[in-house]
Amino acid sequence: MARRPLPRILSNGTAQIARSRELARTAADSATDVLHPLITITKGLRRLASAGRRRWAETPKDKRGPLLFLVASVILVVALVPYGPLLAAITLMAAAAWQGRDRTPPAPEGPDESQTQRLQSLYEALVPYFSAAEDPAPLFAHGGDWEKAFPAYEFDGAGRVSHLVVRYPAYFTDGEAESRARIEQLLTAKSGRGREYHFAWDEEGNQLTIGVLAPLPTDIAAQRFVTAPGETVLGFTDPTQVLRTLPLTHGEEQSDVPPVVWRTGIRSTEPNLLVMGQPGSGTTTLLRSIALQALQYGDVLIVEGGGTGEYACLTGRDGVLAVECGLAGALASLEWASHETERRLIAANRARQSGQPAPDDTRRPLWIILDRPSAFAHVATADGRKDPQCLLQVPLRHGRAANVTVVVADQFDSADTLSDAVRQHTRARVVLGPATTAQLEAVLGAPPHTTPIAQVPPGRGYARLGNGPVHRLQVPATPDPYDDATNDAHRQAVLALLPPHTTPVDAEGTLPTEALHAEAAVEAAVAETS
Repeated sequence: MARRPLPRILSNGTAQIARSRELARTAADSATDVLHPLITITKGLRRLASAGRRRWAETPKDKRGPLLFLVASVILVVALVPYGPLLAAITLMAAAAWQGRDRTPPAPEGPDESQTQRLQSLYEALVPYFSAAEDPAPLFAHGGDWEKAFPAYEFDGAGRVSHLVVRYPAYFTDGEAESRARIEQLLTAKSGRGREYHFAWDEEGNQLTIGVLAPLPTDIAAQRFVTAPGETVLGFTDPTQVLRTLPLTHGEEQSDVPPVVWRTGIRSTEPNLLVMGQPGSGTTTLLRSIALQALQYGDVLIVEGGGTGEYACLTGRDGVLAVECGLAGALASLEWASHETERRLIAANRARQSGQPAPDDTRRPLWIILDRPSAFAHVATADGRKDPQCLLQVPLRHGRAANVTVVVADQFDSADTLSDAVRQHTRARVVLGPATTAQLEAVLGAPPHTTPIAQVPPGRGYARLGNGPVHRLQVPATPDPYDDATNDAHRQAVLALLPPHTTPVDAEGTLPTEALHAEAAVEAAVAETS
């Protein structure tokens, strides 16, 4: 059946409705400005009438007669006096305008006493860093004026600094990372701990802008993201750093959230990913989220070194080649993955030489996910076997041409056990959980523009893709659905994304005993009749 086109009012009427609302709002504002004196006088007359009724109700009954006589006498005198009615009307309008004025107290200009004290303490704390003995007119000096150094500032409801612009002298070494780190650490301590601050250094204008970042949402559940093949959503970040947004189901509402999208495939410049973090920081959650997204278009091979069964929900699913937790299975699976990468490279090369497109089995993405491979290093050394990471050299170096992607996650205390191939060929990096600035810079290759905090929720961290900027990251909630402590809504969201179970090949060719006997009886009956 052919689709019927939507009515014109539904297909392209949204812009017209929005334009009509804007015009109506502009007309209402203009009318309010023009009729403001009349509105003020009307409000004043209403207040005078209310005051008159209240005075009449408060007057005793025995005194209401003389009061009426007095009012009538005043009206008679006003009527007899030349220009009396006109002067009375002018006086009434003036009184109504005075009574109808806006009595809202004006906003205080400038900071109050506590805010002034806080700004002065910030100024005094910056004096040793932004002053020099040779400066004839120092911008920062003990007992100096902080208003010249802080041209703009804002405070939140708790009285803490939420936005601040700092002017500093031109001789300050703002091009050195250590100098900037000292200033950022000082301002973080003086402005209030427990919040994430964003520092924007304007080296040309000698200004530092400090802003408080809103916390990223932690209750976004795993769901089917609107992405193209080869795009993987690592998490969500601030709207100021990413121009793209994704429509998501956020609780019971629909909202657009800026994502951190990692692109893989033949044309990717960062085809492999390394995830580092502390225990309980959410690295396994991120790998589980990546696996669920990868199963839309490709096959997944999972090797878990922790042995905690975090990926048991993926066992036997369509597209999941294996979920290995032991050393022997990990070595066998990774060896197969290495040979599969080589086979794909050879097949694609032969197809290109003959002028044919690449075979279909080489274009289907293959994902190799390793969670804590350092746990196998100690076991392999004890058993006299090789480290499974040695089998990752071919997929890491040549996997992009063969549509093979490698994702490795480990902990900071085992970072020294990672192989050189993993360090060199994982250009996409993610750090989750609490980490120092030195740890972030060692993994990401660049310090973040925000101050890391000590207490962060699971799945919170930073991400950097290649040589791009460092983004704040919040991983979508993708818990183990078989865990009893999992939120029911998040469990159902993960179960809805799981592929269906796959019947093993050997199980398809095996029949139950009763079926075998029945089949033999049928064959015997056919032989007798023939």
